[in-house]
Amino acid sequence: MTSPTERAAITLENWRSHPASRWSFQNACELVPSATIAHGAASAVAPPPGPLAEIRIADRAGRESVATEALARRHTDSLLVLRDGKPLASWSAPHSNFHAPHLIFSISKSITGLAVGIAQGDGRLDPEGAIADLVPAMAPSTYGSARLRHLLDMTVDLAFDEDYVDHGGAFDRYRRAMLWNPERPDTRPQTMEAFLATLPAEGHGHGVRFHYASPNSDLLGLALERAVDQRLPDYLGERLWRTLGLSGPAYVTVDRVGTARAAGGICLTVTDLAQIGQLLLDEGRSPDGRQIVPAKWIADMRENGDRRAWVDGDFADMFTQGRYRSCWYDVGDGRGTLAAIGIHGQYLWVDFSNRVVIARTASRPQASDDGETQDDIAMMTVLARSL
Repeated sequence: MTSPTERAAITLENWRSHPASRWSFQNACELVPSATIAHGAASAVAPPPGPLAEIRIADRAGRESVATEALARRHTDSLLVLRDGKPLASWSAPHSNFHAPHLIFSISKSITGLAVGIAQGDGRLDPEGAIADLVPAMAPSTYGSARLRHLLDMTVDLAFDEDYVDHGGAFDRYRRAMLWNPERPDTRPQTMEAFLATLPAEGHGHGVRFHYASPNSDLLGLALERAVDQRLPDYLGERLWRTLGLSGPAYVTVDRVGTARAAGGICLTVTDLAQIGQLLLDEGRSPDGRQIVPAKWIADMRENGDRRAWVDGDFADMFTQGRYRSCWYDVGDGRGTLAAIGIHGQYLWVDFSNRVVIARTASRPQASDDGETQDDIAMMTVLARSL
């Protein structure tokens, strides 16, 4: 609950800052224009807490605590664990609404990747196709010589710094184009597409190294829209939400002309997030057996991905045995675990060995911190193996 005075104090200037984020991450549509994916009707009953109070979690400093205390200390908003599709454990912070749509930041990339897989299965899109064939405005930029596969695997030759605290530089301009930052009086407003068309190459060539850059996934969403001739929220609602049977409300933030923020703007309930993880465990099939994402697309995510590009890339220390394929991380733990990760502590963890899915939303004060990320990964690992 937020009082009128507290709400009035939350603006585009501070909405991603703690503690305002504890409210705004579940109410992003009040701050940024948004398009509906699904209206939904959230469940009135949360799953049981399960055995979380019996599991002990240690952080990188060696401090050990029960899982419920670790979740609270690590700024978790809500968490849901499924085993073979059935709720096994859940937790929610006092300030959090378990059934409200939560901003999942870069887990949006992974959902967009699944949507591309659906389109590929329908014959509407070729991952090896040229980006400029679908989005001609990209021709003058580094994307003019790249393929969709480079977007999917984050191997575009791109000079762009993912600087979450940037003020006045390229990342700030990017966030202003997506309407996540207030416009500056000395600048000209841009659409997302216009911004993307300005991005230059770094010079090492496409397909060489993993370079994490959110504009890649926004362009992937834009290319998908052109390929299927349908807006991303409508396509997700029709081909993923309804066919999978997701029941909660969901939306995605959009720019000034309605282009969806495919890289980080999707908001959905933690329950529906977990069901998307279960879709991977079930090889792309819905609970009633319908094939939503081609099984070959899921298998490709699990089996492929350029290991050399990963080792030479930005996040090699995060998953030392990892890879990245079609907007999903293979964490390289020997258990086939795939993960989708968003800043401020969002996780979707899919353990194929234990057939466990963990969906977690959070409002961690730091957007990105290597030590905090390692603690979060360790927590996800222990929970998946213990449950």
